[in-house]
Amino acid sequence: MKPSVIIALLVGGVVGFAVGSMFRPNQAVPSVAAAPSGGARPAAAAPGAPAGDNSVYKVTIDEAAVKGPANALVTLVEFSDYQCPFCSRGHNTVSQLEKDYEGKLRVVMKQHPLDFHPHAKPAALAALAAGEQGKYWEMHNKLFANQQALEDAQIEGYARDLGLDLAKWKADMQSPKFQTRIASETSQALQLGASGTPAFFINGKKLSGAQPIEKFKEIIDAELSKAQAMVAGGTPADQVYAKIISTGTTAPAPAPAAAPAAPQLPAIRKVDVPADSPARGAKLAKVTIVEYSDFQCPFCSRVVPTIKQIEDTYADSVKIVFRNQPLPFHNNAKIAAEAGMAANEQGKFWAMHDKMFANQQSLDRASLERFAGEIGLDVGKFKAALDSGKYTKRVEEDSAAGMAVGANGTPTFFINGREFVGAQPFESFKNVIDEEIKKADGLIAKGTKLADVYAELQKEAGKMPPPGAAPAPEAAKVVTDINVTGAPVLGPKNAPVTIVAFSDFQCPFCGRVIPTLKEIEKTYEGKVKVIFKNQPLPFHNNARPAAMAAMAANEQGKFWEMHDKLFANQQNLDRASLEKYASELQLDMGKFKAALDSNKFDAYITADANEGTRVGANGTPTFFINGRQVVGAQPIEQFKSVIDDELKKKK
Repeated sequence: MKPSVIIALLVGGVVGFAVGSMFRPNQAVPSVAAAPSGGARPAAAAPGAPAGDNSVYKVTIDEAAVKGPANALVTLVEFSDYQCPFCSRGHNTVSQLEKDYEGKLRVVMKQHPLDFHPHAKPAALAALAAGEQGKYWEMHNKLFANQQALEDAQIEGYARDLGLDLAKWKADMQSPKFQTRIASETSQALQLGASGTPAFFINGKKLSGAQPIEKFKEIIDAELSKAQAMVAGGTPADQVYAKIISTGTTAPAPAPAAAPAAPQLPAIRKVDVPADSPARGAKLAKVTIVEYSDFQCPFCSRVVPTIKQIEDTYADSVKIVFRNQPLPFHNNAKIAAEAGMAANEQGKFWAMHDKMFANQQSLDRASLERFAGEIGLDVGKFKAALDSGKYTKRVEEDSAAGMAVGANGTPTFFINGREFVGAQPFESFKNVIDEEIKKADGLIAKGTKLADVYAELQKEAGKMPPPGAAPAPEAAKVVTDINVTGAPVLGPKNAPVTIVAFSDFQCPFCGRVIPTLKEIEKTYEGKVKVIFKNQPLPFHNNARPAAMAAMAANEQGKFWEMHDKLFANQQNLDRASLEKYASELQLDMGKFKAALDSNKFDAYITADANEGTRVGANGTPTFFINGRQVVGAQPIEQFKSVIDDELKKKK
């Protein structure tokens, strides 16, 4: 009887942290491996199981899709997500393992879609529905091969390509049994401690992350050897896996005890409350909570019931102020923010707020107009506000103010100026609110008017250093030998300050820092030049073609115009869109297309990326200001601190 290997995969992604994680420009979206501060570049390999964790986990197969021989001797279980870039990398590894262990490998697939991957669950449902017609694995491969194209219409196109009965497929996608199955498999993943994706279990042995294939082979080979010994001892091959996991654990091994962290004082920030910001609660409040939020962020949605509980509990003491912080990688977040302000103009911000958070997957323009009608707005006036961009600047001002006080992720709250991050439970808010009420009562007892409490408490914030304050000059990393030959340059050649930017046109954090750079160009006109270096990250499918397009435009003297086009349209970087931008910039289209078709600038871009790695630009964006490294979409104060210091040196 031939020994074989089982691989089981649970599809999904990384679950939010216990408090309800947030997307922060200075950290990667939480997936298998955290990126360096400021970027979305994963570590070369995600961490595996906890050190010393030799546990065997009981991972059942149940109703999951299966591929490979039934008498496999080794089972590998993966938690994965069709929209997770690291899972795509893991998928490629599994495909290679199937070839390398031909006849010995069985793959079992389970689903675990995450909240912050809006297309992950529909994709999982599509695969399960295809499985009803015997085409699960064909759809599975289609979805991973087209990870950047998982809109409903595109997934339906894949079903059509596979020759599925579309009416049956659509009906099966709505089946409650698949919803239940996904929930069950997600629960199993969490119970086993697989909080990141992809995570694998090889005969119950945990291996987390998009690891090198050698890591898999090392464990598979060892498990095959053990399984073969079991068969030689009389265990039927098709019962080996069941026997191995029969005594397995269903709970993760406890992490080694860590030394208690030194207590940290909460950050206190000077947070303005514009007169036209939507607010509700007590007009004269002892506690003012300023919330920076994004209507498309799942964690912001998760905290809405908590905020309502705060309002109910502290009706006479707390005021809630809403400020917009639409994140760049949420396509509809900005237009939703503008819709909120347009509703605010008609006195119905909170009604629109609740509508949008209740319908986070439907924030396109047509849906926003429908919501406006449903809450009784003057729809003509509402449409005019959106068409004219009436509130575009207002939303941008909110976002900039948030960045300035360190609200780089959502949701971020400031409770009387005290920073409070994430979708935390009510009890956590309550602890801070109760403390602030005591402070306010103390001030009032000493004669401070209730109307002046917030301003009085904010005086303490003025003594705090700005968020993300730059390190002392002697502590900053300095790189003086960056090769910038042939790189696009903006600014005077003899500028006393040079900023070398390593960037990726598809990276949302790189897009977020563009307004900061433009502000720097205005503030330091004639004193700063910017040099652009390409660092396209491998899991951004369109980043390299976009870099090619930018360099092709550079060849025709229009790099910075193309640069701005690409960052303004980060969600549309396919070939057709790149050609459209080139045409709008009046480039020689024949020459532009030829450059892309021939990969003319491929070697140049590779050299840029290699140079970035050499000098320590391991995440995007990474900047070197006269050689001093600044990592991430930092507040403008961070850049100014370093620039001003460099200008002083030049004087």
